[in-house]
Amino acid sequence: MEELNALMTGFGHVLSWHNIALMFIGILLGIVVGVLPGLGGPNGVAILLPLTFSMNPTSAIILLSCIYWGALFGGAITSILFNIPGEAWSVATTFDGYPLAQQGKAGQALTSAFTGSCIGALFGVIVITFLAPVVAKFALRFGPPEFFAVYFLTFCSFIGMGKEPKAKIIISMCVGFMLAAVGMDTVSGQLRMTYDIPDLLRGFDFLVAVIGLFGVSEILITMEEGLAFKGKKAAIDLKIVFKTWAQMPRYWMTLLRSSVIGCWLGITPGGAVAASFMGYGMAKKLSRDSASFGKGNMEGVLAPETAAHAAGTSALLPMLALGIPGSATAAVLLGGLMIWGLQPGPMLFVEQKDFVWSLIASMYLGNIVGLLVVLSTVPVFAAILRIPFSIIAPSIMVICAIGAYTVHGAEFDIWLMVVFGVIGYIFKKLQYPLAPLVLALVLGDRAEDAFRQTMVGSKGALGVFWGSGLVGTVMTLAVIALVWPIISSLISNFRQASQKPA
Repeated sequence: MEELNALMTGFGHVLSWHNIALMFIGILLGIVVGVLPGLGGPNGVAILLPLTFSMNPTSAIILLSCIYWGALFGGAITSILFNIPGEAWSVATTFDGYPLAQQGKAGQALTSAFTGSCIGALFGVIVITFLAPVVAKFALRFGPPEFFAVYFLTFCSFIGMGKEPKAKIIISMCVGFMLAAVGMDTVSGQLRMTYDIPDLLRGFDFLVAVIGLFGVSEILITMEEGLAFKGKKAAIDLKIVFKTWAQMPRYWMTLLRSSVIGCWLGITPGGAVAASFMGYGMAKKLSRDSASFGKGNMEGVLAPETAAHAAGTSALLPMLALGIPGSATAAVLLGGLMIWGLQPGPMLFVEQKDFVWSLIASMYLGNIVGLLVVLSTVPVFAAILRIPFSIIAPSIMVICAIGAYTVHGAEFDIWLMVVFGVIGYIFKKLQYPLAPLVLALVLGDRAEDAFRQTMVGSKGALGVFWGSGLVGTVMTLAVIALVWPIISSLISNFRQASQKPA
């Protein structure tokens, strides 16, 4: 009941003409971000983050979160109409979305995708509403050992449960740790790896890094591969929308199952990409008409979009409650909160209660507004892709450069952005994941500080990490997550051996 009262107070803060206008602006910008293959959710939020420096934190987070929702919606447009995923999590949507568009059912496919996305996102927000305060209250008992244990659990989960090769995840994460160590040591005050370059005294700003890693690298990849947009024109009217909505109840189990899968993989480091594929796979496996998947099945559009949006939304739960981002976009938003002078984590629910509940309230409204906006503007945004990419690419590069320069007003950051763009390009060509690098860059120094504070307090005794039930449990879970592939393999081998006839 306390959460509902706080949520109503949050709605009171959000429901102003100024904030509602920011919602519309954010959704529209986000759809553009999602539609253009050269951008993406994390980079769109990162590029536009400097525009919020002069806003109050509540208005700023409303704008940025709505950009995120819009990007989630926009990725489905290119997947269905052009068979080009605007976002990585939209790949599974192309399997049935594009065949439906080829059959002249683009309107139904788009309506299903947007509606499933809204339902999945709202499910994720409900989870945040009731779980985040509980997690935050529990986390108030945390000290340096507990915080390091949570950070360690996050890093181990990315390694043990990530789908990419473990060696590549570890290498990517180590690069992030190395970058996070550059600058002034917050504990001793010593300079590390600055090489007498004054601009490196403040270290590598995560925002400049993210703009380069995601935005510039994606532009380089896209320019190399070339783009040719060929697809069906979109036509959505009220008749198509209501006809599609009338069919939704028959898919209620798919929507519920995909929402649960998405929330689980959003809170854990699985992410929206894994959620979309798992949602699609489970829908195909449990469907009565699994043979039609890949040929134009509406359920094959609903499942991945619902799961992806539930994951993208619920990834904000650990960021708000523990200060640990569950996705690359959540990591960017985490950095934004720190720039605005807010410290994500359990104390945020105590010291900035109005801000937290205003953010949660804006999630409800932002997704509903996003559904209405995207349904009414699909033809407009689909037409954007008729613009030659030779015009779009330089425009995006200019926006990236402006965003990087705005962070500190330093020309040096533009060159850093280019360097990170080249690094991101190399990582993508070699199929190294970028999310672990960003995670380590954002949390590396905080994990180091927590570890060193713990070591000072315990006089160097590592046993402190198993000195109490709470920290010991978290550290044990971290070790299990790290070696989970081995455990999973042993369980699988044991099951196969037990099923063999004697």
